[in-house]
Amino acid sequence: MGKRRRVTERKRLGFKNGRVHPYALGGAAAVVVCGVGAAAFALSGSGSGEDGATVDEKQVATGPPKAAEVRATSRAFLDAWAQGDAAKAAELTDDGAAAKKALTSYRKDGRLTKVELMPGKRSGAKVPFKAMTTVSYEGKSKPFSYESELTVVRRKSDGKTLVGWRPSVLHPELKEGDRLVTGEAGDPPIKAVDRDGAALTAAKYPSLGTVLDGLREKYGKKAGGKAGVELRVVRADNEKKSASGAAAKKKDDAKSTPDKTLVTLSPGTPGTLRTTFSGKLQSAAERETAKRQRASVVVIKPSTGEILAAANSNPTGFNTAFQGSLAPGSTMKVVSSSMLLEKKLAGVDKKHPCPKYETYGGWKFQNDDKFEIKGGTFRASFARSCNTAFISQATKLENDSLTKQAQEVFGLGRDNWSIGVPSFDGAIPVQSDAQMAASLIGQGGVRMNPLNMASVSATVKSGTFKQPYLVSPDVDDRTLATASRKMSGATAAALRDLMHYTAVAGTAVKPMSGLGSDMGAKTGSAEVDGQKKPNGWFTAYRGDLAAAGVVQAGGHGGDSAGPVVRAMLLAGG
Repeated sequence: MGKRRRVTERKRLGFKNGRVHPYALGGAAAVVVCGVGAAAFALSGSGSGEDGATVDEKQVATGPPKAAEVRATSRAFLDAWAQGDAAKAAELTDDGAAAKKALTSYRKDGRLTKVELMPGKRSGAKVPFKAMTTVSYEGKSKPFSYESELTVVRRKSDGKTLVGWRPSVLHPELKEGDRLVTGEAGDPPIKAVDRDGAALTAAKYPSLGTVLDGLREKYGKKAGGKAGVELRVVRADNEKKSASGAAAKKKDDAKSTPDKTLVTLSPGTPGTLRTTFSGKLQSAAERETAKRQRASVVVIKPSTGEILAAANSNPTGFNTAFQGSLAPGSTMKVVSSSMLLEKKLAGVDKKHPCPKYETYGGWKFQNDDKFEIKGGTFRASFARSCNTAFISQATKLENDSLTKQAQEVFGLGRDNWSIGVPSFDGAIPVQSDAQMAASLIGQGGVRMNPLNMASVSATVKSGTFKQPYLVSPDVDDRTLATASRKMSGATAAALRDLMHYTAVAGTAVKPMSGLGSDMGAKTGSAEVDGQKKPNGWFTAYRGDLAAAGVVQAGGHGGDSAGPVVRAMLLAGG
């Protein structure tokens, strides 16, 4: 009976209209006495100040915060925040100035009131919580709730426990310098449609959430819509861009994140924007990436450069498909091979060395499982993904040879793609010694993403680089990037021969089985420090489709990313 009474009392107790819901403090009892704009705490136990920090006057506390300290400190912070006391809440963090500015903006710019905060189950020094608020603007209001998390830390100077400040404490979407702002949206909403005119929504295609936000930011006004009233996450880089007036200046697309709508008070009128996406292929991409952890894939039409699909396993997280920056492993050998073929350092059916080991620049390189091909051809080395076949040619190359080939022929690494939303165009820095050699096999400083590697296969298939895009340049009269030169017809034919052979007799056989004769592929695995399994890569073409995928920590590319790309090629067939 006693236990039942305690449970009932907990359910009855609760803060509303700017209060924190109570939770158990271990063996201590917590009683909250509320007045207008103030809260007092009676905590059993000793040595705890108002903020819950325990400080011994004779000896400074060290080590991780104790459970009671975590509970008391987080409780004090959440209560001050809920009561609208930004100054007091900020004093309970390890960055008072930043916290006070953000907490003040939360109510002033975000127009968020009636804040209720419900702490969840503590895990070490971390305390998850649910925020329930009301967003209001000029007579319109809506409830708004979300979940976030804070971490309690100990200050070294005096041992005091404080909330470790970071913007995401206020809202998980916030990063350094971002703000929550309620008002007339700067960018009118859009109704994005696929190539056949069907609506594209994040509800139907989760991976397109950030893409649709980016399209709205870039094309909202051009599409002819009318802005509504919204609560939005306004990104710091976007505000800086507006303040500087550098509207035409290209942002750092590799890191850029578009503003995000959280609550719509007044919907506005959307303008229609046609994209190059294929609903059928996008559905397949969503389905395949959802089956796996940390998978990303992109599909391109080689004859035009149109982006047909793009998806990530974590659709609400970072857009690895377009903005990722990862070592591409042996898929980079497609680019390296084009260079060796042009420089007459390799021929498809010419003898080519593939020893177990090859040393260059002080590094000893080896093949997977230390295999070797005695008396073999370049075709055999490419199909089996022989690392030493490429490292052995490093002595005959200049430090910038691969950089020039990637930029001039494949359009990579120039930071000039304009696909319609933020993207990373790849990086092939000029390197020397062992790092230069490692670049030849997609390691070293080379960085790519599925968009880049799908473009590589598309360039091989069509013979000419065509910058990928998902909104026609006719919409905004922008100029698409071009390559300064194209590979010779003989080189393009040789690359297609090598990729086709790899698909029918090499490391890509299983994923490419039964896909016909007009196809080719290349597998890749990229080692990552501190990661047990390598990132698995796969890039391929079939007819007028080119696709590339990566499964981070997935292991060999043929086994991990290969099935993802295969599914895309089949879906588009």
